[in-house]
Amino acid sequence: MTTEQDYLVNIQPIEKRLLALQQRHNKIKLLSLGGGTLFLVALITLFFQHEIIYSYLGLSQQLKQLHIPFSVDLVTQHSPSDYFVNLLSWLGWLILKFIVAFVGAFFVISLLKRIRFFYLRLQKFSLKIVAWLIAFIVLWSGLSYVQYDLSNDDQAAYSTLTHYDQNIQQSEIFQYLQQSNTQPAVQDYLLAQTALLHKPVDKDVATAYVSKLIQAERTDPYFLEYGFKPEQIWIMQHQLYAKSITPIAQAVEPLVVKANRWVQVSQFILIGVAGLSLIVSLILYLIALRLKGRLIRVTQHLDL
Repeated sequence: MTTEQDYLVNIQPIEKRLLALQQRHNKIKLLSLGGGTLFLVALITLFFQHEIIYSYLGLSQQLKQLHIPFSVDLVTQHSPSDYFVNLLSWLGWLILKFIVAFVGAFFVISLLKRIRFFYLRLQKFSLKIVAWLIAFIVLWSGLSYVQYDLSNDDQAAYSTLTHYDQNIQQSEIFQYLQQSNTQPAVQDYLLAQTALLHKPVDKDVATAYVSKLIQAERTDPYFLEYGFKPEQIWIMQHQLYAKSITPIAQAVEPLVVKANRWVQVSQFILIGVAGLSLIVSLILYLIALRLKGRLIRVTQHLDL
């Protein structure tokens, strides 16, 4: 057996070990990226977990969605989707856009570096950062356009119902109520929500209608038959008065206590998940760096 053949025989086990080392490096790098992604998701969820839990139980710190009682025929024409579903959809899009833009930017840079023109210009770290930011913004903007395009039609129909510029009398819902035989308490319920949904909040008008609604709850014997949502009444009273005034709103307080308890527990869990995933991700990243260094040294040794 010649010297060249001996060399080929000896180098084959090294190449196999090098391939195994490369595969191990890739797996650890992917696990590190997965841990980092989990950390980001937990961190984002931590910021919105209060709203998620509140909306799941039909609550909110401020009025976000128009509730139309079943006693109003308007529900057949305009039926806004559930706020909890909307919030989950928005949060899902936010997480999706962040992950796709964050991870996708790295893939874009990796693909560009395969082209010699970009490879030569992306040698500097500062230029890599700029290119990564551009890729991140482009991917984020593209997904934002898709998100807006999918939800635009539903939001347009819903906004038309409650929109007005200066006076609530300009709104479509006010004009509808004036032409219908809707009970005064129901009108107050709907118009109070309309004023609170106005941007900025039409507080004076909302206070006037909520005051009339409070009076109706005390005097109208058919108040409970109109199909009002107790959580919605609680939200309106707390947004305007920072407390529950009427019995219907006060009956929601146990649900609020339950929601706050869930918020505390979920906050503790999310902080734990975020901290653990960050630590694991950093450890795996350091291991991946060490393996990469070994790969470079072995490759250089083989080249010699």
